[in-house]
Amino acid sequence: MGSQSFFSARPLSSSPLSNTNAKVEEKWLGYFPLKRKPLYPRLSNGGRVRASLNADSKAIEIPRRWYNLIADLPVKPPPPLNPKTLEPVKPEDLSPLFPDELIKQETTNDRFIDIPDEVIDVYKLWRPTPLIRAKRLEKLLDTPARIYYKYEGVSPAGSHKPNTAVPQVWYNAKEGVKNVVTETGAGQWGCSLAFACSLFGLGCEVWQVRASFDQKPYRRLMMETWGAKVHPSPSSITEAGRKILQKDPTSPGSLGIAISEAVEVAAMSPETKYCLGSVLNHVLLHQTVIGEECLKQMEAIGETPDLIIGCTGGGSNFAGLSFPFIREKLSGKINPVIRAVEPSACPSLTKGVYAYDYGDTAGMTPLMKMHTLGHDFIPDPIHAGGLRYHGMAPLISHVYELGLMEAISIPQTECFHGAIQFARTEGLIPAPEPTHAIAATIREALKCKETGEAKVILTAMCGHGHFDLTSYEKYLQGNMVDLSFSEEKIQASLANIPQVVA
Repeated sequence: MGSQSFFSARPLSSSPLSNTNAKVEEKWLGYFPLKRKPLYPRLSNGGRVRASLNADSKAIEIPRRWYNLIADLPVKPPPPLNPKTLEPVKPEDLSPLFPDELIKQETTNDRFIDIPDEVIDVYKLWRPTPLIRAKRLEKLLDTPARIYYKYEGVSPAGSHKPNTAVPQVWYNAKEGVKNVVTETGAGQWGCSLAFACSLFGLGCEVWQVRASFDQKPYRRLMMETWGAKVHPSPSSITEAGRKILQKDPTSPGSLGIAISEAVEVAAMSPETKYCLGSVLNHVLLHQTVIGEECLKQMEAIGETPDLIIGCTGGGSNFAGLSFPFIREKLSGKINPVIRAVEPSACPSLTKGVYAYDYGDTAGMTPLMKMHTLGHDFIPDPIHAGGLRYHGMAPLISHVYELGLMEAISIPQTECFHGAIQFARTEGLIPAPEPTHAIAATIREALKCKETGEAKVILTAMCGHGHFDLTSYEKYLQGNMVDLSFSEEKIQASLANIPQVVA
């Protein structure tokens, strides 16, 4: 067991923090220039051209409900635990961080959750997103496989993340929350939350992993344009950050550290809540709009996927695409292979253990049963910053344990090689995260070339790489290397996982 407390306002020491709290609150709350009431905008249907299939098909409507895979699983996933009592977490345990409606969604067994009209009105800015056949990539690879990608980069923030940022901020605004805090890796989630907060009039503060903060300044500027305050993590603002910097002043940071910092600040004020961009059930739930649309789009063109591929860090985009297809697979309607792809430098599914662990580095969150490299694990600073997380979403971990999906890991140079092939044929420059799915797709397409199989491959293109061009520059100049992990490093981290008999 770790010694840190669970959602306490004094998480890392026994000394009072009231004066510090006030100073921190004053510092960041004073940053927000927009002081207005939540707008709950109702947007015109005619003001935007909807993204659609690049094939003859009937019109695809935006889903009206999110899908909860838990309802259809033959074995329910293990519950999160209160680290003090080792009892299942109760709703009141989560209330310091999340609004009531999101807590309900986190713990529900209901099969579907209705999407609020106000959220759908915002979704209409970019949804439905296109399902595109990669014909030029197929030609380059000389493969009989048919490759389709669901492209989420058409959102205002350039990724799939607004699918959950918008409802999270809306529910917070509805319950009177004034400010939200979060972490971000590559910056896609931070940008999405800042975008949503700008629509609904909430203050937004973001801790961005130091490696990505330095690599991707335009993501930070994008967040600030939408009104957010952005800190490099680890920072000197929080006690969690100061402890990390004391040990390693040059720390590249990690999502686990950034989560600790955001959670610490959220616990300081009743008007501030925490938002998470991946991992948790309600986040994966919101992302299922991707798969629900894709099911209809593939049906409209008469295709059924033989293989579904998505990159995984925390797991939200992979879950968003695959969970509705897993539902159909469980019902016996289809039988695709479902494959998660993670970076070789942070392989939680393929090299981690399935155990109860903290979701953050400082040990401030509940204990979650997940595939983990240990909450102390600090991944090397690969360019796919959004995949640098020590654990995998508990629900995805559970699905993996049930044998409903498989997982592989790929090094970043192979991923960027595939990204260049994709960009030079399909035109779109992928974010570093989905390059993992692209590389795995290319592997499979080349196997089809060898075997002559005309498989239908569906992959998740979860965001564009317009703010990641320094990564491409490094690859194109021949300066990118494959970063990995040492077994000693992982074993040292795994040794600190709480010992929980489940």
